[in-house]
Amino acid sequence: MQHQLRQIDQELIHLLGKRIKTLAESSNVEEKLPNYQEILNQASVPKSIWENIVMGCTATLAHHKSSLTTKPRKVTVIGGKGLMGRFFAQQLFTVGHHVNILESYDWEQAEYLLNGADLVLICVPIDCTLEVISRASKYLNPTTALADITSIKIPILPAMLSHHSGAVIGLHPMFGPGVTSLASQKIVVCPGRMNERFQWFLDLIENAGGKLIFSTPEEHDQMMVAVQAIRHFATLNLGVFLSAENVNIRRSLDFSTPIYRQEINIISRLIVQSASMVADIMLATQERRDAIARLANTSNRLAQLVIQGNREALISELQKVQSFFADINKENYL
Repeated sequence: MQHQLRQIDQELIHLLGKRIKTLAESSNVEEKLPNYQEILNQASVPKSIWENIVMGCTATLAHHKSSLTTKPRKVTVIGGKGLMGRFFAQQLFTVGHHVNILESYDWEQAEYLLNGADLVLICVPIDCTLEVISRASKYLNPTTALADITSIKIPILPAMLSHHSGAVIGLHPMFGPGVTSLASQKIVVCPGRMNERFQWFLDLIENAGGKLIFSTPEEHDQMMVAVQAIRHFATLNLGVFLSAENVNIRRSLDFSTPIYRQEINIISRLIVQSASMVADIMLATQERRDAIARLANTSNRLAQLVIQGNREALISELQKVQSFFADINKENYL
């Protein structure tokens, strides 16, 4: 049995190597992204598993392409010693750009660090981003491109457009500071002004294996209510409950279902992040706070059905959700 498995593994590695080579040789993006649905249906392979394999190949290819460089640019990262700021500073430095760091104690050198920069990237907490935009704009040349990585885009993007006459764009990395590369990571892009001035930076992200998601600020903020604020609150809620109940997490994993283990992993990933950052994400806008309140009300309503022993009502609620997620379920569970 072990010999057979080893032989199959070797064949898989060989085939994945051929796939990576084909990706590298292809210049047509559409050729890299064929429609696999019919193949997956025949093989009974869940789409989620196949996407992980494809992402792994893309990440490997990106590792080989990461040494690509363009004309060196002068970049200043405001907040470059923070976790996310440090990540982007490293990505830019690695491919040959000249990177300066501006921290809260460096404003006496702001003119030197900001004036003449090709790109200024703001990587500071949400609650001080507007202040930093106002303060930094006094030193920016019209030829400087200004971008941020904040998790909200209204009013951040309008503020940058108002304070700076040059190129402006809003970025939001959809990953935490624990990642070590851009490979297979998503970054939302909210165009602002003179977007072509950022093409070299966007190319850097894609060459490193990142995926760009273009959006308006309004759509971005609406999506982040569900993608970030609601998710963080629900995860925090479960984590607080398990802590208050003093559940033996290590022992519970011996009994865990795959879904329970996944939930514990999600909680673990949340709590290793900055507590202030997580809180700021949930509190960032009134829309987010209102949505979290509605989620809490929904939880209370469902809890009452459980307390009352109302089996039919619970089944009805589940059937409504099943109908809502029907299309997604077809894609993920073939």
